[in-house]
Amino acid sequence: MLFNSTVFIFLFLPIVLAGYGVLSRCSPRRVAIAWLVGCSLLYYGWWEPRYLILIASSIAVNFNVGLWIQRITRPGWRRIALAAGILFNLLLLGYFKYANFFVEAVTAVLDLSCVLSTITLPLAISFFTFQQIAYLVDTFRGKAREGRFLDYCLFVTFFPQLIAGPIVHHQEMMSQFTRRRGYRLNTVDLSIGLTTFAIGLAKKVLIADHIARWSTPIFSIAEAGGAPTFLEAWVAVFAYSAQIYFDFSGYSDMAIGLGRCFGIRLPLNFNAPYKAANIVSFWRRWHMTLSRFLRDYLYISLGGNRRGTARRYLNLMLTMLLGGLWHGAGWTFIAWGGLHGLYLMIYHGWESLCRKLGRTSRPSGRFGRIAGCGVTFLAVSVAWVFFRAADFDAAFAFLRSMSGRHSIEWTSRIDMSNDELWFIFVALLIWVGPTTQQIMGRIRRPIGAAALRDRPSWQWRPASIWSWLTAGLFLYTLWFIASESSEFIYYQF
Repeated sequence: MLFNSTVFIFLFLPIVLAGYGVLSRCSPRRVAIAWLVGCSLLYYGWWEPRYLILIASSIAVNFNVGLWIQRITRPGWRRIALAAGILFNLLLLGYFKYANFFVEAVTAVLDLSCVLSTITLPLAISFFTFQQIAYLVDTFRGKAREGRFLDYCLFVTFFPQLIAGPIVHHQEMMSQFTRRRGYRLNTVDLSIGLTTFAIGLAKKVLIADHIARWSTPIFSIAEAGGAPTFLEAWVAVFAYSAQIYFDFSGYSDMAIGLGRCFGIRLPLNFNAPYKAANIVSFWRRWHMTLSRFLRDYLYISLGGNRRGTARRYLNLMLTMLLGGLWHGAGWTFIAWGGLHGLYLMIYHGWESLCRKLGRTSRPSGRFGRIAGCGVTFLAVSVAWVFFRAADFDAAFAFLRSMSGRHSIEWTSRIDMSNDELWFIFVALLIWVGPTTQQIMGRIRRPIGAAALRDRPSWQWRPASIWSWLTAGLFLYTLWFIASESSEFIYYQF
């Protein structure tokens, strides 16, 4: 069940909201929580019911390991319990997501004929696994504590963020449910949440899905063994860069909006990353909760920048390689992560050199910031080739076309008539247009969103004009929803 499907919009969401609103007022609060957990499990099981056993087992094991960590007093045994919990999660993730990949890699190196039957990747396993690893580590560090199984189930399964994030910490979400208002619906939260959801839905349906018609056919040419022209390759790369931008931005808005409908502020997960003037800033803006996880639970645990320059660069590369592998079980994802690790190493090396020379490493002035954004966007777009391509052959064919080695023709086999204005419109939205958080800047912000200095008159506020605008945008978006809604790109991970 997708956020952008009519079943979700017109059946699932209204029933969940209505049931939660009634039960939170007419029954003990625990019943409202049980309702949310049951609906979230229904949402998860809609795709493949048999994997409910998997997520239920994962929840039960991690909850009990968390209890052991809380109750054990001897430091050595607490570390053993934590290590056992993390190992369980990694083995679970490794089997379902990476078993086929590693078997294929080993058999290719050793020239064996061993074949493993195809293992279907369970929906959201990467997200709920990382979220529970973070919970166990936070419990070990004394930052989280949960003794109620039902509350822990809600923490893991809360449907707005279950499938593709944001990856939340236990304290930042469950502390909101424990407050009295966390069990009640109110019109202000519903207005804010549904408006944010409508904006995200429009990004996905009207922009991301529309842009896919430029990127998908051209990448298919390379995947079939063909060679895109110079123009086709660059159009496809920039189109995919915009597609994944609005696809993930749209999903993030919809998740935050759905959480807000229940009075819950989820963490900001996307903040105009293509406006970043350097690669470090990009990763502070793109998939922000995953970046936070990789920094707090992997990079810092490896030693961070505390053990010298060489070790810092090694830690950066290992973190990004594993971040790439997290996105998908394939060498192209590892290459994508490795490229970003290289970008980060180059940037930190440049910063180090500038400090020694007594100069600033950050671009100054408007032209410097624009140049920084341009270089960062170009580097990120080149890396997206490996992220999007089916294999190395397709990726390198694309890169050769981008360099002009296949054909320097400024022609395309894809019909792009009258699309130039659309490209300009999309570019203006990315680099000049306001973000959803800026539009909604007058209201209580998501966790991690920066405060805005001013309050322009065009910002959203509870008023009839905004209700009409939101309703119009929503109805216009529904007109373009196909009978079979397209998946979000991050649903694959």
